[in-house]
Amino acid sequence: MTNFIRRTITGAFIVICVLGGLWLHPVSFFIIIAVMIAGTQHEYYNMVRGTGIRPQTIAGIIAGFIIYLISTTVAAGWLPGNTFLLLIPLVTFVMVAELFRKVERPFDSLAHTFFSILYTAAPFSLLPFAAFGHTGLEPLIPMNGVVFSPGIPVGFFLLLWTNDTGAYLVGSAIGKHRLFERISPKKTWEGFIGGLLLTLLVARLIGGWLGVADTTGWLIIAVIISIAGTAGDLLESMLKRSLSLKDSGTILPGHGGFLDRFDSVVVSFPLVYLYIAISA
Repeated sequence: MTNFIRRTITGAFIVICVLGGLWLHPVSFFIIIAVMIAGTQHEYYNMVRGTGIRPQTIAGIIAGFIIYLISTTVAAGWLPGNTFLLLIPLVTFVMVAELFRKVERPFDSLAHTFFSILYTAAPFSLLPFAAFGHTGLEPLIPMNGVVFSPGIPVGFFLLLWTNDTGAYLVGSAIGKHRLFERISPKKTWEGFIGGLLLTLLVARLIGGWLGVADTTGWLIIAVIISIAGTAGDLLESMLKRSLSLKDSGTILPGHGGFLDRFDSVVVSFPLVYLYIAISA
């Protein structure tokens, strides 16, 4: 099986699972994002362990989940915003726990433990705020008493993957001018422009169906996704180069790991959400 076919099959599986989970029901929405957070954090910690640093893997993943859980309950209106104050004792516990671990580089351990949370868990934890309390695209199975629309997350991932696909196909076909050769030799300006144009086209087609924002708004979101998503991809490539790794994992054949597949989200979605919040 060629890498292209393997990549295509895996990509289709990811699209079905992620979009299906986000769109089906608020509970499946919660579960699919929790899996993304746990998967990306676990891979990050495994990558760092290869350098001899021992981050608090279990504590970090639990902390990431707690942040996501609080975000979901606050976004759904079940708990007040000051519930985030519970993160103060959580952060304190993780720092104090390092005193009882016999590691050679404790502050490197703490730095990577917390950076994983900032790098992956925090951006993904914004997704509930883009779904709960919004109207527009209805979930396939509504939840009584909950105002919920997966329109923004579904549209975001559709455009994100459109950009990735366009950049990959155009770059593979006619790419000659390197976008950022020092970090990612395979990325080209032709691929970037191809991804951007295809993303703008799809945004124009789906904007009216998704609602939430008008067509112009979705075109702006498409531009943000193309630029910031590419930056997120380059950041993860920089991380892998600094650790002398080709992929973040092997769980997704043809795509590598969770971080390889969702690296664009951590930079692009916070900016997309910021635009939506400001323009609302």
